[in-house]
Amino acid sequence: MYSGQNQNDDYDFNYEVDFSANSGPPGTASGNYKFGAKAPRMSTAMGSGGNNAPGASRMGTQGQSQPGEARPMTSVSGAGFSSKAGPNATRQQFDPLNAARGAAPALAEKADNSAEDMAKELEKTVHRLIEESADASARGEWGKALEKGKEAGKEERRLCKHRESNGLGDQINIDLTYAVWFNLANVYQQNGMMEEALNTYTLVVKNKNYPQAGRLRVNMGNIYYMQKKYVQANKMYRMALDQIPNSSKEVRFKIFRNIGNSYVKMGLFQDAIQNFETIMNASPDFQTGFNLILCYYALGDTEKMRRGFNKLLAIPMQGQEGDEDEEEEAKAVEEAEAVGQARVDGLREELKRQRKEAEHYIMTAARLIAPALDKSDWTVGYSWVHDALKLDHDNLASAMSIDQGLQYLKNKDFEKAIELLKSFEKKDQSMKAMAATNLSFIYFLEGDYTNADEYADLAVRNSRYNAKALVNKGNCLFMNHEYHRAKELYLEAIGVQADCVEAIYNLGLANMRMNSPDEARQAFEKLHTIIPNNPAVIYQIANLYEQQQQNQQAAKWFNVLITRVPTDPGILSRLGQIFSKENEETQGFHYQMESYRHYPVNLDVISWLGVWFVKHEMYEKSIQYFERASQIQPNEVKWRLMVTSCYRRMGNYTKALQLYEQIHEEYPDNIECLRYLVAICKDLGRPYEEHQKKLVKLDRMLASKNQNAGGGGGGPGGGGAGALTQMDRGGGGGQREVSPRAPPKNSPKKEQALAAPSAKGVDSRGGGGGERQEEDFADDDVNDLLV
Repeated sequence: MYSGQNQNDDYDFNYEVDFSANSGPPGTASGNYKFGAKAPRMSTAMGSGGNNAPGASRMGTQGQSQPGEARPMTSVSGAGFSSKAGPNATRQQFDPLNAARGAAPALAEKADNSAEDMAKELEKTVHRLIEESADASARGEWGKALEKGKEAGKEERRLCKHRESNGLGDQINIDLTYAVWFNLANVYQQNGMMEEALNTYTLVVKNKNYPQAGRLRVNMGNIYYMQKKYVQANKMYRMALDQIPNSSKEVRFKIFRNIGNSYVKMGLFQDAIQNFETIMNASPDFQTGFNLILCYYALGDTEKMRRGFNKLLAIPMQGQEGDEDEEEEAKAVEEAEAVGQARVDGLREELKRQRKEAEHYIMTAARLIAPALDKSDWTVGYSWVHDALKLDHDNLASAMSIDQGLQYLKNKDFEKAIELLKSFEKKDQSMKAMAATNLSFIYFLEGDYTNADEYADLAVRNSRYNAKALVNKGNCLFMNHEYHRAKELYLEAIGVQADCVEAIYNLGLANMRMNSPDEARQAFEKLHTIIPNNPAVIYQIANLYEQQQQNQQAAKWFNVLITRVPTDPGILSRLGQIFSKENEETQGFHYQMESYRHYPVNLDVISWLGVWFVKHEMYEKSIQYFERASQIQPNEVKWRLMVTSCYRRMGNYTKALQLYEQIHEEYPDNIECLRYLVAICKDLGRPYEEHQKKLVKLDRMLASKNQNAGGGGGGPGGGGAGALTQMDRGGGGGQREVSPRAPPKNSPKKEQALAAPSAKGVDSRGGGGGERQEEDFADDDVNDLLV
């Protein structure tokens, strides 16, 4: 208790106390009175000797009066109360509580310069940094959490050094040190710095001051598990299990489950089964039961699979509704919560989450073991699983029946699938909508769009918020060329389920059919963010860019596509064509060669490469590709004519004449072969009159046919003459004298002026004139072919 005698030494109450004569409490006849103090006993005579003088009166209590002073009528002075202030300035008002003094003087500032005070401030700083790190970690800001965690570690070390240097070592807070290093190890792990996290955990668990730190080995085991070091993870889990007391059963069972998972990863299924069975016999849960069934499935033990599935179904499901009235009541409450009429019940939401998780494990296990219970007849397993589910989980049994219908589809047994799904038409609304959706899909695959549309309408009527039903209805409208209505349904399906990939993809296709490439590309790009590795989506984006003549963007997306499907020859060829359009011949040639390497029988790629070599005057290479094309299409004359043209371009006219004669024997009505045969015979001085007569005759026949057909039709001598004309004139570099060419196909030809192209480097002789003429491979035609 504070007193005036020790006011200078008091730690918590150190301010000056000043009672003046005017402001102090009212005095008495014997001086200032202290409240609460015991008054001294009044003596009968207060003289210097302590005894009354002879003859002195005993009435005075203050002492003997001095000579010349008037004796007061009483020994006690007045209380000083007056209803009005008198003229005497020294008179004080009655104020026993000193209310007139006003506010108390300000407290003197407390000095915090002691070593202990600094330690307290540092400890507060460490606590604040730990809380900030944990808060950032909870928000997912891993970088900030790590930064604050490191700062907390530095401040904690500084605190420890400060206490040791000032003789306060006994005040070191080991719990605070534990919290700092545990938080730092945790944020290391969250930032993917696994080695740093392991080192930090190791420092903590090896410290003898932390007897409960052994459970941190579970965290170390989790890190090893993430690094796929399952042996080390298993070791850490076992070491942690040895340090957990038997009273902590829940923690021990979770460690048992981790040990079993590590055994599964190592392929030791029997050891994993022992750990999982230990948990299922003492404290069963759905995750452990599912893992146990997986181990039985891996070993192929059908009897234990049945037993394990029954154990899984025997686990009580949290939040399972008891009757229809409770279900209806729960639906009403959920609807009220959805529209904001009632506050969201967190407990109900948690129970719903647990129920969904349990149903997920049960259905996954059922789908896994049903086809494996009987190898000879897979339907036996589905029937057994359906009967087991029907006892307590009727909704899951119905879902399993629908899954059996889908299994019929996989086995191409459409009749049984339709029969099974139609049996749900008399079920409850949710099952009816699900079955109708699948029936609509089956009929759509079979091309029966009428029934597909009928069941799609049924599914939409029973569940308007079924995204897949809306997609099926939109697909039926799409096939009927009602693209606008189909687009509306796809958008509605996306509104119901924002990540419905089928609706987004089909929306892009509908926009393409409606000539809205920008909207189509927008849909495919949105879908690409959801499924970034899907080749079909990437192809659609690249294709749209190419259609819009944005070749650079198209090349960019095709490059992305070939990283997903690097051996697709069609994509490689498309990419080569795009680079050719951008005049990047080297890149175009590279991708065409890659396409040819993966698929060497694509005639478009072969002809492109052959023409490219002709254009660069590498005729030996082009001959190889044209010969390969003639092997693929032995009845197509144009490839053999291309080979012959390459020999003629090389100057090997003897070989060219030999090949032309062979082609003429097999295809006597081919006008292009005759034209070049006449020309080369003239240039080599060989007889050509017989070939000339045949050429004139064929030209007359062609002109007559064109006149009768109204100018349509092609030459009589083998298909591909027109293509040959364009291909054969391709290639060659530099400027050359252009020789007279045959009149264009589909135009009437005159009997005279049938000037044939002369062989390169050989003077023309005979009716063709004496001027030296050269054959030309027009670069413009080659560029058209390379596009």
